[in-house]
Formats: sequence, structure tokens, C-alpha cells
Amino acid sequence: MQVLASNAPLQSQHFGFPWRFGRREVFLHGVSSLCESGSSTDTVSSPSIFAKPLVKDRMKHMCEAMYKNIPCSTRRMLIGSFLICYHPSRYLSALALGDPSVTIEEVTPSVFSSGPLFPYEERIAKLFDKNTYSVVNIFDMTLRPQLNVTGVVEVPEGNGSGVVWDGTGHIVTNYHVIGNALSRNPNPGQVVAQVNILTSDGVQKNFEGKIIGADRDKDLAVLKVEVSEELLKPIKLGQSSSLRVGQQCLAIGNPFGFDHTLTVGIISGLNREIFSQAGVTISGGIQTDAAINPGNSGGPLLDSKGNLIGINTAIFTQTGTSVGVGFAIPSSTISKIVPQLIQFGKVVRAGLNVDIASDLIANQLNVRNGALVLQVLGNSLAAKIGLLPTTRGFAGNIILGDIIVAVDKKPVRNGSELSKILEDYNVGDKVLLSIRRGNENLELPFILEEKRS
Repeated sequence: MQVLASNAPLQSQHFGFPWRFGRREVFLHGVSSLCESGSSTDTVSSPSIFAKPLVKDRMKHMCEAMYKNIPCSTRRMLIGSFLICYHPSRYLSALALGDPSVTIEEVTPSVFSSGPLFPYEERIAKLFDKNTYSVVNIFDMTLRPQLNVTGVVEVPEGNGSGVVWDGTGHIVTNYHVIGNALSRNPNPGQVVAQVNILTSDGVQKNFEGKIIGADRDKDLAVLKVEVSEELLKPIKLGQSSSLRVGQQCLAIGNPFGFDHTLTVGIISGLNREIFSQAGVTISGGIQTDAAINPGNSGGPLLDSKGNLIGINTAIFTQTGTSVGVGFAIPSSTISKIVPQLIQFGKVVRAGLNVDIASDLIANQLNVRNGALVLQVLGNSLAAKIGLLPTTRGFAGNIILGDIIVAVDKKPVRNGSELSKILEDYNVGDKVLLSIRRGNENLELPFILEEKRS
């Protein structure tokens, strides 16, 4: 047995004989000699300070010296390591146990056919088979310079889902799915994503997704792919306004890159405020307990008939994965936004073209009810009819502007409610504004104009 290392040498008086050697040498050579003493030969495997005639005496001296001079904890470690290293079961092969009196056929159970699916399962499976071809996988493609490479290369930055909107190649997804590419202000028609479409034979085909339009406020975007019409299976649009809490829903998407995954749940809430990954708050959201994870964004939320009732956009989570609270943009919003994105490349919103105070500023100015007008844009209809902004007096004191308390008799408590009410109107619609100006209450007719960005 070779000695690989040793501690500081011990003096001869510790052991009662004149050689100098370390504790490891004592233990290893002693064990070697002990093991060899019972064998048929007395030959030591390598030159050692332990001569053959003195093995028994030196073993006795070694044991006495070890118990006198080596700490108890060290002795336990040495003895334990010896038992572990030399335990026979570590080196012997496992014995194969069996029963030779039986055959494989006798111990193989019968396999029973699962038979047809239950009606509930059959309906779910058919809905998935029918709508899975309307769901695409989207990879955000970002142009990024590479070291020692001339020019730029396309690098996939994120992945999500989308739905086939029509037979001309329009694809609807979330703004934040392709947000990295959109942050570089691409021109209309520029390639910003890779779109994978599932064909009828189960093969995924890749196409370039060109940006058509995007709306950050509603976290929606429209791409277009140049593809033959037979590969496109447009989704059927449903009616989200008639949804009820408790009804069944299905989500199809590509969570974590696993393409075309189905989850089933119920509608667990309506009219939720969604704080999307694009950094905006979306009103009227649908809450569901169908599992939605990263990669599901932009995919469809379907009702039990397979109609699109929402676009999955966000989850409430503290871990980054689904905890049973997911949110979708309702189809009522999608049906208004997407056609405008296709036609104009942007959303044309009706507005007053005034700056409204945030809730924090309004509370600081002691405005507890209504939307306080901070500024009125020049050459706007609001300026022409005389809406008053908030200003400062000669002494530096703040003079509050007009406070909008209602639109067409619909009460307005803050700026968020004003924006939500105006979403139901179009450019050119005439509304009646209820205004509080100082101690006066006024009603002003107003024609909504296009909201300036």
C-alpha cells in the first residue's frame, strides 16, 4: 500500500521505536500489515519501515501510540474510513434475485383498451383539434451587432403566441411579445418577428412577420405573413360582453416554448384592471384560472364553443409561473382595436385633447371627485369652447381649472374613469360635459376629436 501524503513527522519517543513517520503512515502501513498478516504470504507490497519480523510488535506499539497521541475525533474518522473503504458490500456485485418457476407471460398483466372518450373529453379534444391550427408561435427578432461580424444578425429575443385573424395573413398578438423589436421604432412592413404556422400535416413552417400596426395602450399588435391562403385557419371571434363567471374556457398557446399546449379552466372574474407587461393598465379584463405561463401571451382564450373571447396577456404571480390567476384582453376590445391597426397602423381614439391630473396630484389639490383639467392643448376644440386649465395666480397660488364630473350624465370620479368612458365613443361624436368651475356647475356640448398622442 503506497503512502500518498503524511502529516508532520512524529518523534520516535511517541511510539517507542526510533523511526520518524507521520500518522497517516502509521495507520496505512499498520492496516496494510494487519491485512497481510492473515494472508498466505508475508511479503509487503512496497518498501516499508515495518520489517516482517517486527509486524506484530510494531502493530501493538502503533495501537498504543495511536490511542495515547491521536485525538478521539481523529481516531473515529480513521476507523470509520477504514470500515467504509473495506466494507465487502461495496465491491461485491449485486445478486440477481428472481423466481424461475414463472414465465414472463404469466407475470405480464392484461392490457385493456381505454375505449371511447367521455362526451366531455371528446368535446374538449375536438375544440383543440379545430382551433390549434389558428394558433401560431411568435419569436421576436431583434437586430443585434455581433463581435467580429460585419453588420447585424437577427437574434430571437422572446417568444409568445398569436392568432390567425383572417385569410390575408394578418396575425394578432400582444404588444409586449414583440416589444423589443418595436422599441426600435420599425417602419411599417419591416420584419420584426418569426412566425411559426402549424400545417395540416403537423409540420411547423417558418415565415417572416412584418409589422402592420401596434397599440401599446391595449397591449395589441398586428403582424402580416406572406403565405398561401390554404395554410391559414382564421380564428372565430366570440362575444365577451355576454360572459359569466363560472363558465368554461380554454387557453391554447406555447408556454415555455412547448408549442400548442391546451389548458382548461373557468372564467373566474370579469372587468378586471390588467397591468400589462407593456407597462399600461387595461380595463375590462377577463380573469381565468386556466393555466397561463410565459409563452402563452398573445394566444387565444376560447369559450366552450371554440370562439375567441380574449387574448391572454398577463398573469398574477410571485414566482414567474402560473398560480391560477390569469388575465385576457376581452374580444370586445380586440374587435375595435385590430381593424384600426390594420387600416391605419394605429388606433384612432376620440378625446378632449386636454391633460388631466393624476390621482396623486388631484388629491394634493384637494380634488376628491371629478377629472381636473391641468392643461388645454392649443388649437383644440376644448380651447375653442373655453375649457379652463389649472394656473397660478399673481401671488403664486394655484387656481384650479375646470373639473369634469360627468359625460352624458355618466359620473366621472377621476381621470381613469374619464378615459374609460370616452373609449365607447368615436371621433365626431357629440357629448355633453358636466363641469364644475369654482362654485358654478356648467354643462357644455362638445364634439370629440382625434386624440393626439
